[in-house]
Amino acid sequence: MIETRIALPRAVFTAEERTLVCFGALRASVFRYPSGIEAVRLANARGAVVVLPFFGQMVWQAGFDGVDLTMRSMFPTPRPSADIVGTYGCFAFHSGLLANGVPGEGDSHPVHGEFPTLALDDAALEAGEGEAGPYLRLVSTVDYARGFGPHYRATPTVTLGAEPAFDIGMAVENLSYRPMPLMYMCHINFAFVPGGEILQPLAYTPAQTVVRRAVPAHVTPSPAYLARIEALAADPAGMARLDRPGDCDPEQVFYLRGLATDAAGLTHLMLRRPAGDGFTIAYRPAEFPKTVRWLLANPDQSVAAFALPATCEPEGFTAESRKGNVRCLAPGARAAFSVRAGYADQRDAAALAAAIAAMNG
Repeated sequence: MIETRIALPRAVFTAEERTLVCFGALRASVFRYPSGIEAVRLANARGAVVVLPFFGQMVWQAGFDGVDLTMRSMFPTPRPSADIVGTYGCFAFHSGLLANGVPGEGDSHPVHGEFPTLALDDAALEAGEGEAGPYLRLVSTVDYARGFGPHYRATPTVTLGAEPAFDIGMAVENLSYRPMPLMYMCHINFAFVPGGEILQPLAYTPAQTVVRRAVPAHVTPSPAYLARIEALAADPAGMARLDRPGDCDPEQVFYLRGLATDAAGLTHLMLRRPAGDGFTIAYRPAEFPKTVRWLLANPDQSVAAFALPATCEPEGFTAESRKGNVRCLAPGARAAFSVRAGYADQRDAAALAAAIAAMNG
């Protein structure tokens, strides 16, 4: 139940951070980066997330219990950019919606589509109480229209309650009289953890943890890199533990097929850190029929995107169309997606590890 809604005009964002909402142990503050990009910090007693309400509603940073969950990059703060590669340092972004992935032969769309850095129309804060207790939610909206082309309304959200985890939502409605292609990925860029272990409710077999053999245009392969791909294709369990960061330069990509779910229809994955705590993600495969894993570690940037929930794979519009992975949204139809990402302390990580093992049977 929403108890309070506060509109966020751009004028409310200034260089000095200030608190706008206190709701029990929850707090929302606003500020503007030196680059001019507006930000909202949603905080609870365990930590906080920083969200960019008018810039694709990226989650720029997330951290709980003093642990930063965010990838390491060349971008300490967000930069204005027409595409994601000009500001690639965030914890999460919305990839899509009309096209997705790395453009291949026959494609003209930007990397990961039009939405990651899209200028959004408006934003608001909501404070309320649900089944899990009090929450703060940041809601942004955009009316996207192109003459002689697509027209949709998108509503991304970030919701934080008392736990060291938060929900990333996306809803999209086709406002055109014509069908709309839909390709969506919730691109969550967790920090790379040397020595970390990826726990998944899925076997590390070549048929279920599938190595991407296609080499994207931004990667220059060496014979050693190609040999590493072939070795992982035969035994993907070689990347279950991140004890050889050098094997992730260039990147390694996997497709996870057949993830098990719990009684509520959720799948759960965790990157367990050597200290016994971990990074967590949960979502419904019914909403996201594809899951991608992207691992990269070099001196410029490192990321363990150990589960990227998606409606498609990341090979670009043309290739995904050939595979039958481009969803069609009928005129007036609406699609909605939700992902829960966060942190587990040692106790909760042990319980989640046991639950994932039980899902594996």
